[in-house]
Amino acid sequence: MHKTLRKLPSLDFLRGFEAAGRTLSFTRAAEELFLTQSALSRQVKALEDALGTPLFTRRHRSLALTPAGESYHQAVTEVLRHLANATDIAGARPREPGLTVTTSVSFASLWLIPRLANFRVREPDVEVYVSADDRTVDLARGEVDLAVRYLAERSAPDGALRLFGERMMPVASPRLLADPRTPLSKPADLAHHVLLHIDDVDGRLPWLNWNAWLAANGEPALKPAGSARFRLYDQLIQAAVAGQGVALGRLPLIAEHVRDGRLVAPFAQRYASTRGYYVLVAPHAVERPDVIAFVHWLDDEARATREAA
Repeated sequence: MHKTLRKLPSLDFLRGFEAAGRTLSFTRAAEELFLTQSALSRQVKALEDALGTPLFTRRHRSLALTPAGESYHQAVTEVLRHLANATDIAGARPREPGLTVTTSVSFASLWLIPRLANFRVREPDVEVYVSADDRTVDLARGEVDLAVRYLAERSAPDGALRLFGERMMPVASPRLLADPRTPLSKPADLAHHVLLHIDDVDGRLPWLNWNAWLAANGEPALKPAGSARFRLYDQLIQAAVAGQGVALGRLPLIAEHVRDGRLVAPFAQRYASTRGYYVLVAPHAVERPDVIAFVHWLDDEARATREAA
């Protein structure tokens, strides 16, 4: 390797710096890259230390690029754009017919895919490819046509269509609730049960944290009978349906599970997330009839979901 290349910063550091410089917010940049705010801040600090110069001026509740940071950000943005284009060209393959939608694994498996048959009835000639991935895909690169993302309202870009928000509540299998040895009529009764957790060591999903729900419902020191952790939310819900423990349910993602009785919500207590599900259309696809039809269908399905809640 050429000695000049050995001196280059990590690509992850450059991507984090580009996002922070574009949004002028470590918090929004971290959300975009699925990092914690502290992790992104450490990346930028490490980059500044490696360069020997500050890239940002950090003020109370605000962030600004220094002159050196402004110049470096323009260069890094241009290089990353060229790198993305070169990657597209190197991996170019004929485009498949139909449209591609990217979204999280949990949204795809619990809400979108069970409803796709309705879209095929409405638009039988439109093929849909669902790319389920918890990483954020750059819509400007042309690999996908639209995305459904779970965002804070302030992070939703202009033109994004909001489908619905989300409410959290404990849910469990009715078989679990039928056992008289493990009552579940009030939050304190969770001490008799195994709690099912998302494995979130980086703290990226605080709204899915049992500790937050317990504290909000008067049981901050509760010790459950046991815990089980899962990497993906749909796996956690499968475990809840199988009677393996109590899950922190997300409405409307699990609305069908509650409606058909696979899961039961034993408490009235629930809280609303500050986030919601938004549809974002890629720049190259905004005028395509098949994409427009799919967005209209998503909006109709979301309206039916809201009305049934």
